[in-house]
Amino acid sequence: MELSQQINEKLKVFAPLSVEILDESGLHIGHAGAKGGGSHFQLNIVSHHFSGKSRVERHRMIYAALGTLMQHAIHALAINARNPDEL
Repeated sequence: MELSQQINEKLKVFAPLSVEILDESGLHIGHAGAKGGGSHFQLNIVSHHFSGKSRVERHRMIYAALGTLMQHAIHALAINARNPDEL
């Protein structure tokens, strides 16, 4: 399974209304963290689970859901996490 699919599967815990995962690894060719490829992502996610949470809390929630992917497979993750009221 591709890394972006693994990310998507783990994010289902938030019952997202929308999820967009962009692989930006090609923009980082030559960067030490990009040697293995497929490791730089931009995440846009909308979920009711983020209501009443600060930006830092939302990021921590996502990091926790991604677990070991954040420790090994994902080198960089730009996160835009919103609740439906922020659309």
